[in-house]
Amino acid sequence: QVQLVESGGGLVQAGGSLRLSCATSGRSSRNFTMAWFRQAPGKEREFVAAISWSGGGTNYADSVKGRFTISRDNAKNTVYVQMNSLKPEDAAVYYCAAGTEVGVPTSPDNYAFWGQGTQVTISS
Repeated sequence: QVQLVESGGGLVQAGGSLRLSCATSGRSSRNFTMAWFRQAPGKEREFVAAISWSGGGTNYADSVKGRFTISRDNAKNTVYVQMNSLKPEDAAVYYCAAGTEVGVPTSPDNYAFWGQGTQVTISS
């Protein structure tokens, strides 16, 4: 009964920025930890960033730290990731995920609910 829908993907030049959104419904009032993962062709699904329900705890992959910022607006039932200084290696399908585990875990096994993904393509 939890639905997650990503939006905001598209084509952007290297060095540019995108902001992805994840809108939740169904049971969006639950105290979920939210996260972003990405998967490029031929690669495993990779942790990007996570944020606790309160927003007081965050976790970032080393590859995006300092460039990406995860945030959430619980009143709008929406989670965001602001992606700056995009690199070609950031190109992937980006997935929003929700989980009930304590903290901000990095493993996809800790997240029970997933969106359909949104494509981010980097041109150079």
